[in-house]
Amino acid sequence: MPLTDPRDEGFGLYVHWPFCLSKCPYCDFNSHVVDSIDQAAWRSALLAELNHFAARTPGRVLTSIFFGGGTPSLMEPETAAAIIAAARGHWVAAENLEITLEANPGTVDAARFRAIRDAGVDRLSMGVQAMNAWDLAFLGRKHSVEDARMAWTVAVKIFPRVSFDLIYARPGQDVAEWRRELSNALDEVRDNGISHLSLYQLTMEDGTKMADDFARGAFKLPNDDVAADLFDVTQELCAAAGLPAYEISNHAAVGQACRHNLTYWRGGDYVGIGPGAHGRLMLDGASRATRQIKAPALWLKRVAEKGQGTQDEAALSTTMRAEELLMMGLRIGEGVNRARFQRLAGVALDSVIDPVALARLVTLGFLTVDSRTLAATPRGRLVLNEVLRQLTKSAS
Repeated sequence: MPLTDPRDEGFGLYVHWPFCLSKCPYCDFNSHVVDSIDQAAWRSALLAELNHFAARTPGRVLTSIFFGGGTPSLMEPETAAAIIAAARGHWVAAENLEITLEANPGTVDAARFRAIRDAGVDRLSMGVQAMNAWDLAFLGRKHSVEDARMAWTVAVKIFPRVSFDLIYARPGQDVAEWRRELSNALDEVRDNGISHLSLYQLTMEDGTKMADDFARGAFKLPNDDVAADLFDVTQELCAAAGLPAYEISNHAAVGQACRHNLTYWRGGDYVGIGPGAHGRLMLDGASRATRQIKAPALWLKRVAEKGQGTQDEAALSTTMRAEELLMMGLRIGEGVNRARFQRLAGVALDSVIDPVALARLVTLGFLTVDSRTLAATPRGRLVLNEVLRQLTKSAS
């Protein structure tokens, strides 16, 4: 991936819609199943919280909006349209403003897709997760493979950019099976002009039903060696298909990387609104982490009372900010830009890394380094937590 302008980290808006039709057993996101949703009340509250943060961040150039969840395709298109219009009014919209909305196959028909597109969304991200019936059932997905196929076939005719997610390293999955499944998915990508894939390894997240089932021995996952082989096959097949990895779990054609997520990984500022949403904002001369109240009903009540539902807001220390920038930057293929790092962290990159560990990790093939950039190799990104543990001075 070519080096980027160190000033291009962007400024994003994340909107969290916390509702789903059902709770997937592997999901630890802030998602909830409810009998009914007062769409007007939620639209009003999201707009109020947006107003609150916009007043604190005037004059910014907005480069992306991301509707996540939950299942934002369950949001009324009028709500998305109102939020997009308000965001454009509060900030200066970049000429290439990217607006993404997450959808589950089976929750959106062609008419709703068109209404979402008319609202201003230009990028759709679909949670497919598996390409066979058994694994879809295991993952708690309510759609079929045919539902997914129909959804992306319709989506590519309506949205300029479409992405979908798959999860691998599932119980009983071996390299040959994943090679077949991913090859079939890449055929669909080619035939439908899809420009982006997110391919995640299944992990057991604390507090989820799946993690509890795993702990009691209900199923087994591929061991670390098989998981590493699955990762390698993923890199191989996607690169051959013209969708190389630009981040640990994300693959895209040239120019089709998710700009909103790149803002996270490059250390840019972003506003987070909605229950449980996180933000990173330069305020009062310091990078501040914001977190909104997680419980939907309590968040809604607080916003009605105060115009915002912030749970907490804290300034990040120089060390915390530097380590966060290093951790996020090493996730992406372009790596950590030294000039950007110093501007955002306030310290030089070399001041926070162990030079002996750096030399060792470069020699072992986990990192590459030059005068402009520090980057993890694919091998290094596979074991990034350990690379970071050895690399950071605070851990040495």
